[in-house]
Amino acid sequence: MSLARSVLKGDRLALARRLSEVEKNTPAGHAALNELFPHTGKAHLIGVTGAPGTGKSSLVNQLALHYRRPPQGEPRRVAVVAVDPSSPFTGGAVLGDRIRMRELAGDKDVFIRSMASRGSLGGLAQATAGVVAAYDAAGYDVIIIETVGAGQSEVDIARLAHTTLVVEAPGLGDDIQAIKAGILEIADILVVNKADRPGVENTERALKNMLALAHPTQKVFQHHGQRMTAEPENKDEAEVPMWIPPIQRTVAPDGEGLPELITHIAAHYAYLQTSGDLTRRERARLANELDVHLRERLVADFHEGLSPGAYEDALDQIVARSLSPTEAVAQLLKK
Repeated sequence: MSLARSVLKGDRLALARRLSEVEKNTPAGHAALNELFPHTGKAHLIGVTGAPGTGKSSLVNQLALHYRRPPQGEPRRVAVVAVDPSSPFTGGAVLGDRIRMRELAGDKDVFIRSMASRGSLGGLAQATAGVVAAYDAAGYDVIIIETVGAGQSEVDIARLAHTTLVVEAPGLGDDIQAIKAGILEIADILVVNKADRPGVENTERALKNMLALAHPTQKVFQHHGQRMTAEPENKDEAEVPMWIPPIQRTVAPDGEGLPELITHIAAHYAYLQTSGDLTRRERARLANELDVHLRERLVADFHEGLSPGAYEDALDQIVARSLSPTEAVAQLLKK
Protein backbone atom coordinates (compact mmCIF):
# COMPACT_ATOMS: atom_id res chain seq x y z
CA MET A 1 0.00 0.00 0.00
CA SER A 2 1.35 3.45 -0.93
CA LEU A 3 1.98 6.05 1.76
CA ALA A 4 -0.71 8.27 0.23
CA ARG A 5 -3.31 5.51 0.62
CA SER A 6 -2.12 4.94 4.18
CA VAL A 7 -2.71 8.65 4.85
CA LEU A 8 -6.30 8.27 3.63
CA LYS A 9 -6.75 5.35 6.04
CA GLY A 10 -5.62 7.48 8.99
CA ASP A 11 -2.05 6.22 9.43
CA ARG A 12 -0.32 8.97 11.45
CA LEU A 13 3.20 7.74 10.66
CA ALA A 14 2.44 7.77 6.93
CA LEU A 15 1.04 11.29 7.26
CA ALA A 16 4.16 12.48 9.10
CA ARG A 17 6.38 11.04 6.37
CA ARG A 18 4.31 12.62 3.63
CA LEU A 19 4.37 16.01 5.37
CA SER A 20 8.17 15.83 5.49
CA GLU A 21 8.28 15.12 1.75
CA VAL A 22 5.93 18.04 1.07
CA GLU A 23 8.04 20.41 3.16
CA LYS A 24 11.21 19.31 1.35
CA ASN A 25 9.48 19.89 -2.01
CA THR A 26 10.54 16.44 -3.27
CA PRO A 27 9.09 14.57 -6.28
CA ALA A 28 7.62 12.05 -3.83
CA GLY A 29 5.87 14.88 -2.03
CA HIS A 30 4.44 16.21 -5.30
CA ALA A 31 3.23 12.73 -6.28
CA ALA A 32 1.56 12.26 -2.89
CA LEU A 33 -0.26 15.59 -3.14
CA ASN A 34 -1.46 14.69 -6.64
CA GLU A 35 -2.90 11.45 -5.27
CA LEU A 36 -4.42 13.11 -2.19
CA PHE A 37 -5.88 16.19 -3.89
CA PRO A 38 -9.20 14.60 -5.03
CA HIS A 39 -9.91 13.82 -1.36
CA THR A 40 -9.55 17.43 -0.16
CA GLY A 41 -12.09 20.23 0.20
CA LYS A 42 -13.90 19.02 3.31
CA ALA A 43 -12.05 20.70 6.20
CA HIS A 44 -12.72 24.10 7.74
CA LEU A 45 -9.49 26.12 7.48
CA ILE A 46 -9.01 28.63 10.31
CA GLY A 47 -6.17 31.15 10.13
CA VAL A 48 -4.79 32.79 13.27
CA THR A 49 -2.62 35.84 12.78
CA GLY A 50 -1.54 38.97 14.62
CA ALA A 51 1.46 40.77 16.04
CA PRO A 52 4.01 38.97 18.24
CA GLY A 53 3.10 38.88 21.91
CA THR A 54 -0.66 38.69 21.44
CA GLY A 55 -0.86 35.07 22.64
CA LYS A 56 -1.66 33.36 19.35
CA SER A 57 -0.13 30.01 20.32
CA SER A 58 -2.02 29.87 23.63
CA LEU A 59 -5.21 30.74 21.79
CA VAL A 60 -4.63 28.01 19.18
CA ASN A 61 -4.01 25.52 21.99
CA GLN A 62 -7.31 26.41 23.64
CA LEU A 63 -9.21 26.33 20.34
CA ALA A 64 -7.96 22.81 19.67
CA LEU A 65 -8.90 21.72 23.21
CA HIS A 66 -12.42 23.12 22.83
CA TYR A 67 -12.91 21.35 19.51
CA ARG A 68 -11.72 18.08 21.04
CA ARG A 69 -13.68 18.48 24.30
CA PRO A 70 -16.80 20.43 23.38
CA PRO A 71 -19.41 21.12 26.11
CA GLN A 72 -21.95 19.66 23.72
CA GLY A 73 -21.85 17.95 20.35
CA GLU A 74 -19.34 15.56 18.85
CA PRO A 75 -15.56 16.08 19.21
CA ARG A 76 -13.88 17.09 15.97
CA ARG A 77 -10.53 15.96 14.60
CA VAL A 78 -8.09 18.87 14.70
CA ALA A 79 -4.82 19.54 12.86
CA VAL A 80 -2.53 22.48 13.58
CA VAL A 81 0.08 24.03 11.30
CA ALA A 82 2.32 26.33 13.34
CA VAL A 83 4.63 28.35 11.10
CA ASP A 84 7.64 29.26 13.23
CA PRO A 85 10.43 31.74 12.42
CA SER A 86 13.45 30.08 10.84
CA SER A 87 16.78 29.89 12.59
CA PRO A 88 19.23 32.12 10.70
CA PHE A 89 21.89 29.45 11.22
CA THR A 90 20.16 26.09 10.61
CA GLY A 91 17.05 27.16 8.70
CA GLY A 92 14.97 25.06 11.09
CA ALA A 93 11.98 26.02 13.21
CA VAL A 94 12.19 26.88 16.89
CA LEU A 95 9.24 24.52 17.58
CA GLY A 96 8.06 26.69 20.47
CA ASP A 97 4.42 26.04 19.63
CA ARG A 98 4.77 22.31 20.30
CA ILE A 99 6.07 23.13 23.79
CA ARG A 100 3.01 25.31 24.47
CA MET A 101 0.60 22.64 23.19
CA ARG A 102 1.60 19.85 25.58
CA GLU A 103 -2.01 19.51 26.77
CA LEU A 104 -2.87 18.05 23.36
CA ALA A 105 -0.11 15.43 23.49
CA GLY A 106 -1.32 11.84 23.27
CA ASP A 107 -4.60 12.67 21.53
CA LYS A 108 -4.66 10.52 18.39
CA ASP A 109 -7.18 12.88 16.76
CA VAL A 110 -4.91 15.91 17.07
CA PHE A 111 -1.92 16.40 14.77
CA ILE A 112 0.46 19.31 15.29
CA ARG A 113 3.13 20.26 12.77
CA SER A 114 5.62 23.07 13.22
CA MET A 115 7.14 24.46 10.05
CA ALA A 116 10.01 26.84 9.46
CA SER A 117 9.04 29.91 7.46
CA ARG A 118 12.44 29.74 5.68
CA GLY A 119 12.29 33.37 4.70
CA SER A 120 8.80 33.31 3.19
CA LEU A 121 7.05 36.65 3.43
CA GLY A 122 3.44 36.98 4.46
CA GLY A 123 3.79 34.85 7.59
CA LEU A 124 3.36 31.52 5.79
CA ALA A 125 5.88 29.03 4.47
CA GLN A 126 5.51 28.13 0.79
CA ALA A 127 4.76 24.50 1.65
CA THR A 128 1.92 25.38 4.04
CA ALA A 129 -0.78 24.88 1.39
CA GLY A 130 0.56 21.39 0.67
CA VAL A 131 0.59 20.47 4.36
CA VAL A 132 -2.99 21.75 4.73
CA ALA A 133 -4.07 19.65 1.72
CA ALA A 134 -2.53 16.52 3.28
CA TYR A 135 -4.33 17.19 6.57
CA ASP A 136 -7.58 17.72 4.68
CA ALA A 137 -7.24 14.44 2.80
CA ALA A 138 -6.38 12.63 6.05
CA GLY A 139 -9.83 13.49 7.37
CA TYR A 140 -9.20 16.27 9.85
CA ASP A 141 -12.35 18.36 10.32
CA VAL A 142 -10.70 21.58 11.51
CA ILE A 143 -7.27 22.78 10.37
CA ILE A 144 -5.80 25.72 12.29
CA ILE A 145 -2.98 27.64 10.59
CA GLU A 146 -0.96 29.88 12.91
CA THR A 147 1.36 32.39 11.26
CA VAL A 148 4.80 33.54 12.35
CA GLY A 149 3.57 36.76 13.91
CA ALA A 150 5.49 39.22 11.79
CA GLY A 151 2.80 41.90 12.00
CA GLN A 152 1.60 43.75 8.94
CA SER A 153 3.04 41.35 6.33
CA GLU A 154 0.69 38.49 7.24
CA VAL A 155 -2.17 39.10 4.83
CA ASP A 156 -1.23 35.90 2.94
CA ILE A 157 -3.22 33.94 5.52
CA ALA A 158 -6.45 35.33 4.00
CA ARG A 159 -5.61 33.59 0.71
CA LEU A 160 -5.44 30.21 2.46
CA ALA A 161 -7.98 30.20 5.30
CA HIS A 162 -11.78 30.18 5.16
CA THR A 163 -12.04 32.02 8.49
CA THR A 164 -9.29 34.42 9.59
CA LEU A 165 -8.83 35.42 13.22
CA VAL A 166 -6.78 38.58 13.80
CA VAL A 167 -5.51 38.59 17.39
CA GLU A 168 -4.84 41.82 19.28
CA ALA A 169 -3.84 42.40 22.90
CA PRO A 170 -3.84 45.47 25.13
CA GLY A 171 -0.62 47.05 26.31
CA LEU A 172 1.41 46.59 23.10
CA GLY A 173 1.89 50.28 22.43
CA ASP A 174 0.06 51.95 19.55
CA ASP A 175 -3.46 50.45 19.51
CA ILE A 176 -3.69 51.02 15.77
CA GLN A 177 -0.23 49.75 14.81
CA ALA A 178 -1.04 46.07 14.43
CA ILE A 179 -4.40 46.54 12.75
CA LYS A 180 -3.52 48.92 9.93
CA ALA A 181 -2.03 48.30 6.47
CA GLY A 182 -4.32 45.50 5.40
CA ILE A 183 -4.47 43.47 8.62
CA LEU A 184 -7.91 44.71 9.69
CA GLU A 185 -9.35 44.10 6.23
CA ILE A 186 -8.53 40.38 6.30
CA ALA A 187 -10.20 39.77 9.67
CA ASP A 188 -13.36 37.70 9.78
CA ILE A 189 -13.23 37.73 13.58
CA LEU A 190 -11.24 40.13 15.77
CA VAL A 191 -9.92 38.66 19.02
CA VAL A 192 -8.76 40.81 21.91
CA ASN A 193 -6.67 38.30 23.82
CA LYS A 194 -5.16 38.87 27.28
CA ALA A 195 -8.38 40.72 28.07
CA ASP A 196 -7.58 40.68 31.78
CA ARG A 197 -4.88 43.29 31.20
CA PRO A 198 -5.37 47.03 31.74
CA GLY A 199 -6.30 48.95 28.61
CA VAL A 200 -8.55 46.30 27.08
CA GLU A 201 -11.36 48.85 26.70
CA ASN A 202 -9.09 51.18 24.73
CA THR A 203 -8.01 48.37 22.41
CA GLU A 204 -11.60 47.26 21.81
CA ARG A 205 -12.71 50.86 21.21
CA ALA A 206 -9.90 51.36 18.68
CA LEU A 207 -10.95 48.21 16.84
CA LYS A 208 -14.58 49.31 16.74
CA ASN A 209 -13.59 52.73 15.40
CA MET A 210 -11.41 51.18 12.72
CA LEU A 211 -14.21 48.83 11.72
CA ALA A 212 -16.62 51.74 11.39
CA LEU A 213 -14.17 53.63 9.17
CA ALA A 214 -12.71 50.84 7.08
CA HIS A 215 -15.43 48.22 6.73
CA PRO A 216 -16.19 47.73 3.01
CA THR A 217 -19.71 48.14 1.63
CA GLN A 218 -19.34 45.44 -1.01
CA LYS A 219 -17.52 42.15 -1.35
CA VAL A 220 -14.14 42.74 -2.99
CA PHE A 221 -11.57 40.10 -3.92
CA GLN A 222 -8.03 40.37 -5.26
CA HIS A 223 -6.93 38.21 -8.18
CA HIS A 224 -3.85 38.78 -10.34
CA GLY A 225 -3.36 42.07 -8.49
CA GLN A 226 -6.73 43.47 -9.54
CA ARG A 227 -9.59 44.33 -7.22
CA MET A 228 -12.74 42.52 -8.34
CA THR A 229 -16.24 43.00 -6.96
CA ALA A 230 -18.02 39.72 -6.37
CA GLU A 231 -21.64 39.94 -7.49
CA PRO A 232 -24.13 37.52 -5.91
CA GLU A 233 -24.86 34.52 -8.13
CA ASN A 234 -28.56 34.38 -7.27
CA LYS A 235 -31.30 36.32 -5.51
CA ASP A 236 -31.04 34.34 -2.28
CA GLU A 237 -27.34 35.24 -1.94
CA ALA A 238 -28.13 38.92 -2.57
CA GLU A 239 -30.52 38.89 0.42
CA VAL A 240 -27.89 37.55 2.85
CA PRO A 241 -26.61 40.45 5.01
CA MET A 242 -22.91 41.27 4.90
CA TRP A 243 -20.70 39.70 7.55
CA ILE A 244 -19.48 42.27 10.09
CA PRO A 245 -16.40 41.00 11.98
CA PRO A 246 -17.33 40.52 15.64
CA ILE A 247 -14.91 41.49 18.41
CA GLN A 248 -14.39 38.82 21.06
CA ARG A 249 -12.43 39.19 24.28
CA THR A 250 -10.47 36.13 25.46
CA VAL A 251 -8.06 35.11 28.18
CA ALA A 252 -6.53 32.06 26.51
CA PRO A 253 -4.79 30.33 29.46
CA ASP A 254 -8.05 30.33 31.44
CA GLY A 255 -10.28 29.47 28.47
CA GLU A 256 -12.25 32.64 29.09
CA GLY A 257 -14.22 33.72 26.01
CA LEU A 258 -13.33 30.55 24.07
CA PRO A 259 -16.88 29.10 23.89
CA GLU A 260 -18.09 32.41 22.47
CA LEU A 261 -15.19 32.50 20.01
CA ILE A 262 -16.02 28.96 18.82
CA THR A 263 -19.62 30.13 18.31
CA HIS A 264 -18.43 33.09 16.19
CA ILE A 265 -16.25 30.76 14.08
CA ALA A 266 -19.18 28.39 13.48
CA ALA A 267 -21.44 31.33 12.62
CA HIS A 268 -18.91 32.65 10.09
CA TYR A 269 -18.59 29.25 8.40
CA ALA A 270 -22.38 28.98 8.21
CA TYR A 271 -22.45 32.49 6.70
CA LEU A 272 -19.90 31.48 4.05
CA GLN A 273 -22.05 28.51 3.07
CA THR A 274 -25.30 30.50 3.01
CA SER A 275 -23.92 33.50 1.13
CA GLY A 276 -21.96 31.50 -1.45
CA ASP A 277 -18.71 33.08 -0.25
CA LEU A 278 -17.29 29.66 0.62
CA THR A 279 -17.31 28.66 -3.05
CA ARG A 280 -15.81 31.98 -4.10
CA ARG A 281 -13.11 31.90 -1.43
CA GLU A 282 -12.19 28.33 -2.31
CA ARG A 283 -11.91 29.28 -5.97
CA ALA A 284 -9.75 32.32 -5.13
CA ARG A 285 -7.59 30.18 -2.80
CA LEU A 286 -6.98 27.55 -5.48
CA ALA A 287 -6.36 30.25 -8.10
CA ASN A 288 -3.65 31.72 -5.85
CA GLU A 289 -2.11 28.26 -5.33
CA LEU A 290 -2.19 27.64 -9.08
CA ASP A 291 -0.46 30.97 -9.73
CA VAL A 292 2.27 30.18 -7.18
CA HIS A 293 3.03 26.79 -8.76
CA LEU A 294 2.85 28.29 -12.24
CA ARG A 295 5.38 31.00 -11.38
CA GLU A 296 7.74 28.48 -9.78
CA ARG A 297 7.53 26.14 -12.78
CA LEU A 298 7.98 28.93 -15.33
CA VAL A 299 11.01 30.34 -13.49
CA ALA A 300 12.56 26.87 -13.18
CA ASP A 301 11.96 26.09 -16.86
CA PHE A 302 13.34 29.49 -17.82
CA HIS A 303 16.60 28.91 -15.93
CA GLU A 304 16.96 25.46 -17.48
CA GLY A 305 16.59 26.94 -20.98
CA LEU A 306 19.27 29.61 -20.52
CA SER A 307 22.71 29.07 -21.94
CA PRO A 308 25.43 28.48 -19.30
CA GLY A 309 26.55 31.72 -17.68
CA ALA A 310 23.82 33.91 -19.24
CA TYR A 311 22.10 34.62 -15.95
CA GLU A 312 25.34 35.36 -14.10
CA ASP A 313 26.49 37.64 -16.93
CA ALA A 314 23.27 39.62 -16.73
CA LEU A 315 23.57 39.83 -12.95
CA ASP A 316 27.16 41.07 -13.24
CA GLN A 317 25.98 43.87 -15.55
CA ILE A 318 23.24 44.81 -13.08
CA VAL A 319 25.77 44.93 -10.21
CA ALA A 320 28.05 47.09 -12.37
CA ARG A 321 25.05 49.38 -13.05
CA SER A 322 25.56 49.00 -16.79
CA LEU A 323 22.20 47.29 -17.19
CA SER A 324 18.94 47.79 -15.33
CA PRO A 325 16.98 44.78 -14.01
CA THR A 326 14.20 45.53 -16.51
CA GLU A 327 16.65 45.59 -19.41
CA ALA A 328 18.26 42.40 -18.10
CA VAL A 329 14.92 40.59 -18.14
CA ALA A 330 14.26 41.67 -21.73
CA GLN A 331 17.77 40.56 -22.71
CA LEU A 332 17.42 37.17 -21.02
CA LEU A 333 14.01 36.56 -22.55
CA LYS A 334 15.44 37.14 -26.02
CA LYS A 335 18.06 34.49 -25.31
